[in-house]
Amino acid sequence: MRFNLFQQSDVPEKYRSNFWHLYFDIAWFGVLSGTAVNFLNVYVTRLGASGLQIGLLTAMAAVVNLFLAIPAGRWIEKRHTGRAVFWSSVVFRLGYVLWIPLPWLFDAQGQIWALIVLAFFMAIPLTPLGVGFNALFAESVPDRFRAQVAGTRNITFAITYMLTSFGAGYILKSMQLDMGYTIIFAIGAFGAAMSSYHIYHVTPLEETSPLQSAPTLDSTPRAESPRGIKAALRLDIWRTPFRNVLLVLFAFHLAHYMSAPVYPIFNVRVLNLNDNNLGTGTALYYLSVLIGSTQFRKVAHRYGNKIVTGWSVAGMAIYPFMLAVAHTVWNYYVLSFLGGFLFAMVNGAYINYMLEKIPPDDRPSHLAWYSIVLNVAILSSSLMGPAIAEMTGLVNALIVFGVLRILAGMAILKWG
Repeated sequence: MRFNLFQQSDVPEKYRSNFWHLYFDIAWFGVLSGTAVNFLNVYVTRLGASGLQIGLLTAMAAVVNLFLAIPAGRWIEKRHTGRAVFWSSVVFRLGYVLWIPLPWLFDAQGQIWALIVLAFFMAIPLTPLGVGFNALFAESVPDRFRAQVAGTRNITFAITYMLTSFGAGYILKSMQLDMGYTIIFAIGAFGAAMSSYHIYHVTPLEETSPLQSAPTLDSTPRAESPRGIKAALRLDIWRTPFRNVLLVLFAFHLAHYMSAPVYPIFNVRVLNLNDNNLGTGTALYYLSVLIGSTQFRKVAHRYGNKIVTGWSVAGMAIYPFMLAVAHTVWNYYVLSFLGGFLFAMVNGAYINYMLEKIPPDDRPSHLAWYSIVLNVAILSSSLMGPAIAEMTGLVNALIVFGVLRILAGMAILKWG
């Protein structure tokens, strides 16, 4: 039953440990995401955070990443990938431990500003973690198994996210604000610690065990990187075919994240959804992510990651189009369920598509530039989305977002 569920029966024994640790890593990350991360904005809103404070809290990681992505890629290049990713995850996730006592140490505004300051410092190790983990995934999972592993990771994340978010909601409903969020933050911190534990045991394919004598963080297993400012920035990557991949993924992320600030406004002000409706919609979304992920391996192997990415990105236009004409909570439930299927395809395919286009011996620098492109898209979309909604109205803005998703998908298919 175990191998049937996680598609391990056709996996050689030497790869199974890596795959299981990758599954448990994302499962525990789902615990973190379903508790502390999921309810953070709700918490600061209840504390009386302003729009500026919420914006600072959510944008801090993207801003720091823009400045540190290239240095982080260079740092990863000179070190053992597994150990560098592990220690980055430990330092980053120590920040979640510091969330736990905040309700008892500060008043409302003190907690908000403490969380913003922590977000800034957590973003520093988050940058090499984000760059390095994709490189570690590529080094530890053979190409022919990446669709299988990515799909299974989506499944385990969806399961733990749904279960813990429901459980967290029950805890917060049953307890006082301070005690409830202390418990939620503690559960999230424990999930983060367990995720890092499993990252430690993910082993690049050329090695046999992380407990054996692996290179230290100060070793240099890779070739010495070129010197000089121009070389350090790795602008040469923009003269390779990978430039097109960066540009079409920028278009995808821009079109995807542009709608994020608009959805909550439309759901609350136009559809008049309450917290229970929104929670049910989220559960339906991740239920369909789970179901869709079970089919991802078959779809990706049949059509290839680029085609699946392009058509799924274009298909994600269905969500804003349907939301624009929605009038009832049942419309919202249906589109939430449909949206999860398409997200499962995109989320499983686009990283594998990108990794296929990166030279195996130069992953960190390429991934650093992808990280910059991603965060530029996040920051730009956070400004452009509300501006478009202000100029055109909520319904017209959703239609614009849908059209942009179609264009991004077509760009991936044609130029990616």
